[in-house]
Amino acid sequence: MRQIDKNKALPTIIHVDLDAFYASVEERDRPSLKGKPVIVGGRSHKGVVTTANYEARKYGVHSAMPMFMARQKCPQGIYVPGRMERYQEASREVFRILHSFSDVLEKVSIDEAYLDITHLEVKPHKLVEKLKEKVYQETGLTLSVGISYNKFLAKLASDWHKPAGVKAITPEMIPGILVPLPIKKVHGLGPKSCTLLNNLGLYTIGDLLELSEEFLVDLLGKSGREIYHRIRGIDHRPVNTHRERKSLGIERTFPKGTRNRQVLITYLEDFSKELSQDLKEKKLHARTITLKVKDENFKVQSRGKTLFQHINDAEEIFQVANRLFQELPLEEPLRLIGITASNLLSEDLQQLSFFDL
Repeated sequence: MRQIDKNKALPTIIHVDLDAFYASVEERDRPSLKGKPVIVGGRSHKGVVTTANYEARKYGVHSAMPMFMARQKCPQGIYVPGRMERYQEASREVFRILHSFSDVLEKVSIDEAYLDITHLEVKPHKLVEKLKEKVYQETGLTLSVGISYNKFLAKLASDWHKPAGVKAITPEMIPGILVPLPIKKVHGLGPKSCTLLNNLGLYTIGDLLELSEEFLVDLLGKSGREIYHRIRGIDHRPVNTHRERKSLGIERTFPKGTRNRQVLITYLEDFSKELSQDLKEKKLHARTITLKVKDENFKVQSRGKTLFQHINDAEEIFQVANRLFQELPLEEPLRLIGITASNLLSEDLQQLSFFDL
């Protein structure tokens, strides 16, 4: 069943994930919060949870949950408003450290990244321990890390021993280590696909391994082919360093689909601040803002707006993204939302064109 060529040199990929990032920054800045359930998010009745620390998660509180529901589940929790500027500052500190270990780095979000360390002459576990130690010493934050030979398995491994854990998945472990896992652990299978598979009596990756590629394609469409190979430990996606930037984007996949517009708008506000910071750091302005969503059926929609002038201000980015979002009909719960800035222009060129008028 295994289809991995173990005679061929395999890459070494690590996935790093900052543990309960926003809440951890709050605990770091206010040590009195340690050991207590901390929930970060909007304070209004319509607000949503951005991040809950592990103490709060014991009460069933999770990200994207309406704040009133979180208060019902955890009335003794400590509720704090988000401070995006502070989280961006902490993220920059962490990514500076990550870049010092490998230049082959793909930033997935403000608190998550892949690193390809294949080219480094060092034992992966030794590098990871040094990396975790350096991040903790210099930022006070902890990382969970997965080590494997592709992105799917590395990300799966980083979630194995949270918080602050390390897990390696080697070719010899495949497919055995995957067999007992629930199918929701497979990247690319959303709630609707999982429900469809459950209705057919398929609950674990082991159950999926009994199916033919043709059957999965018939059942799930073209993604069925990716799923077939993924559960056999095959994922050829490279770590994308984005060295030649034609656009900057941020997106987030939710554990459960949502139609709650207030939840989604909160994410757009945070993304706008993060995207603004990225543009300013790189001394760029953008003329086109694009909204992207994916629903539970994996249907992707995108809408863009090209402006008269280039922008990099968070409020201006949010106004455009929110306008695009308001025009979007929510026929199905969304599993992913994101915004992208393109038509980029450096500050030097913008100033030059202004003075040439």
